[in-house]
Amino acid sequence: MSAVVPELPPQAARSGGNAFTRWIGRSVLRIGGWKVTGQWPDLAKMVVIVAPHSSIWDAIWGIAAKVAMGVDIHFMAKKEAFWGPLGWLLRRFGGFPVDRAAPAGIVEQAVAKIIASERMWFVLAPEGTRRRVQKWKPGFWKIARGAGVPVFCAWLNYAEKTIGLGPLLELSDDLEADLLRAREQFRPYRGRNRDVF
Repeated sequence: MSAVVPELPPQAARSGGNAFTRWIGRSVLRIGGWKVTGQWPDLAKMVVIVAPHSSIWDAIWGIAAKVAMGVDIHFMAKKEAFWGPLGWLLRRFGGFPVDRAAPAGIVEQAVAKIIASERMWFVLAPEGTRRRVQKWKPGFWKIARGAGVPVFCAWLNYAEKTIGLGPLLELSDDLEADLLRAREQFRPYRGRNRDVF
């Protein structure tokens, strides 16, 4: 029996995987004891924030869920990581390189990529690190506002081995209020090594 994952809505970008690769992703989740709950919104473009991010294992379970659902997600990583086999693997799973020293900053590079795409679900960890932080980085807010897209929450709860989807957040003009409201969505969930507070 395979782990249950939600169906993708019509506007979701598909990864191009097949029934076999999705079975592999579901099997990895099942062997690890993980399940995916909630539903994706029917949107062609959005910024997806994932928290709490406290372990490299978050990427393993996240990639397994991505493959299991057949969803095409994108994330950024420093351009120095895109060399040899690691670069191929990062690109294969939706990564794209950003130049941290470029005149157009990282936010601008991400905004341009979303605007130029017909469909893009752009994923990032708002904590910006696996360590506990007192305040989230505002990059996800700036990217979503710059691209004119909403923010969707996805969470990892190691206490119940659950990857959760939702809710969708419409942003206001108040950065600080939106950061607090977004962070509050993750209060009930426990990462592998910590929660978000």
